[in-house]
Order: sequence, then structure tokens, then C-alpha cells
Amino acid sequence: MAVSLSAMFLVPVWPLDFSQGDAQGRCMAEDEPGEVPKLPPDARLESLDKRLDRLQQEEAKRAGRKMPDSTYRVGQLVLSHLVGAPAGGFIIGFVLDKWLGTKPWLMLLMLFAGFAVGVWNVIRISNNPPGGRPGERG
Repeated sequence: MAVSLSAMFLVPVWPLDFSQGDAQGRCMAEDEPGEVPKLPPDARLESLDKRLDRLQQEEAKRAGRKMPDSTYRVGQLVLSHLVGAPAGGFIIGFVLDKWLGTKPWLMLLMLFAGFAVGVWNVIRISNNPPGGRPGERG
């Protein structure tokens, strides 16, 4: 029984014959170049390409948005530090509390450490001018 099942899976369900050539049914010999003869251009495809290019250019003009200014980016960076650092400290403290059984002390300690790190990062960011490099002072 096992031999017949394995033999059944080895036989292809449909004939696998890849020698039918390209989409038009032409077969290429080994000594022929690998190029398909160029077909005549279709006027409908050319007009479709032109309309598509024109519509893509119009869409690019319409959807062209300005990049936010540097103060907006700095504000988002400050907000991410003020939210992310305490959240990260909370999560790390929560996991350590579960692992070590010191509930809720490490969570509170890491939460306040996260607040301190977030405020420290905001002070560090505010010492740099918007759009400037991190090492420059203005």
C-alpha cells in the first residue's frame, strides 16, 4: 500500500511539456537569436500610454505635499521621547517584576527612570537648533 501511494504522488497530474514556444506558438531553434520579431505598434496602446502618463503627471502635481518644517519634526521627536521612554520603562519594569517577584517596585522605579530619560532627551534636543546637526550649537 505504501509503495502505491508514493508512486501515485510522483506521477504528474498533467503533462509537463514546456516545448510549445512563445505566446504566438513559435519555437526558436538553438542557432536563432533570442529575440522575438518586433510586432507592429498598436495605436490603442500608444494612446493609453499617453493618457496614463498625463494622468500620472496631474496626480503628482495635485498630490504634491510639502515636507513638514524642521520645528514640526522636532516637536514630534520630543513627543515621541516623552511618551516612549516612560512606556519602555514601564514595560521593562513590569517584566522584571513578574520575573523577580518584586511587584510593583521595579515597575515604578523603571517608570520614573523612563520619565527622567525622556526629559533628559528633550533637554538634549532643545539645545540643538531645529534643522541643525546634533553636534552643532547655535
